[in-house]
Amino acid sequence: MKFEEYPISDGIKKSISKQGFKKPTDIQYKAIPNILRGEDVLAIAQTGTGKTAAFVIPILHLLHIKKIIRKSAGIKCLVMAPTHELALQIHEVFLSLAKHTKVSSFCIHGGVDQDPQKERLSEGIDILIATPGRLFDLVSQGDVKLDGLEILVLDEADHMLDLGFIKDIQDLMRHIPAKRQTLFFSATITEKIKKLAYSLVTNPIRIQISPKDPVAKNIEHAVAFIEMEDKRFFLGNMMQEYPERKTLVFVRTKVRAERLLKALERQGLNAITIHGDKDQKEREKSMQAFRKGEQKTLIATDISARGIDVPNVDFVVNYDLPDSAEQYVHRVGRTGRGREKGQALSFCAAEELELLNEIDDNLGKPIARLDISKKDYQMTKSSVVENENEDWQGLLKQAEVEDKNWEAKKKKRRKNKK
Repeated sequence: MKFEEYPISDGIKKSISKQGFKKPTDIQYKAIPNILRGEDVLAIAQTGTGKTAAFVIPILHLLHIKKIIRKSAGIKCLVMAPTHELALQIHEVFLSLAKHTKVSSFCIHGGVDQDPQKERLSEGIDILIATPGRLFDLVSQGDVKLDGLEILVLDEADHMLDLGFIKDIQDLMRHIPAKRQTLFFSATITEKIKKLAYSLVTNPIRIQISPKDPVAKNIEHAVAFIEMEDKRFFLGNMMQEYPERKTLVFVRTKVRAERLLKALERQGLNAITIHGDKDQKEREKSMQAFRKGEQKTLIATDISARGIDVPNVDFVVNYDLPDSAEQYVHRVGRTGRGREKGQALSFCAAEELELLNEIDDNLGKPIARLDISKKDYQMTKSSVVENENEDWQGLLKQAEVEDKNWEAKKKKRRKNKK
């Protein structure tokens, strides 16, 4: 079934066509008809499956038709997302698909001044996309009224729970009408997520898109064994060899992100970083530069892993291995979006072998190994010349503190597993 055959407004079909989409993905095929019928939906789908459009398309149609039939003020749909980046990207999808409708949307999040947000809210909107913290603040202050809400969407609910937003979500429910349509999207399903989901939805249609391999089939991914102190040489070599490739690099901590940036600069290479220590303007500036291709390499921490939805990311590099298979899937899922093909490579040092084994076990099969001969390994190291005028003592102290924190985290994870 093609999008042009769906019972949605011609304006939305026109916008979908302009985006180059003809056929729905699996999650869109299963979710859109149920949402159009007004059903509650509980959807479990891996990253990169097109789930944002799965709720944006039917919501826009439902609200567009209602605005034609009857004009009514107030927020009709609320979409909650865990991070600034994801909230903004959901808003961009609404804007791009709503161009030929009468539906308006707006995004609020923390890290920026509230006053401009309050001013825009006072003008009236149909759809509000928000992060839980800022939303709860503005609801508490009386600047967001949700008494006329008809549709509630929780996107990446598992990540919201990981970030500790469960109390904010529960507190917000008393400001929202009990009679509403609720759409609950999550990449994983656990007892905690089930409990939250079933406290919000009513007789939901359950949709689960879970192939045997949790990594999307259009992503080629492998791991290479590279020692921790050598990783910067191999990343630098990749950037030199493929200067036009849009590459997203994931590191473990904010300190390592900045340290890697400096190491690349010493090699004469350009990159940008995004992490929790950056203010919102800096983060948005970095994202825009990467999205537009003005900067080809973006170094990110896991706080950004689910929030980055940039078209045509050619390559994902796990400079540091993630702590879990779930994080691994989310990271590599930043490439190969929708029906695009993508590639991902993980660097694994000796001290990360335990993590690699855990990820292999949880994925159900080992990640493909990329063999590097001793000769090629040494050639790659020797091909990169760094400026030795550097405060090595300062870096070593930073590394020592960071490695101690990481070891403590690993011990805690092993204890929790037992």
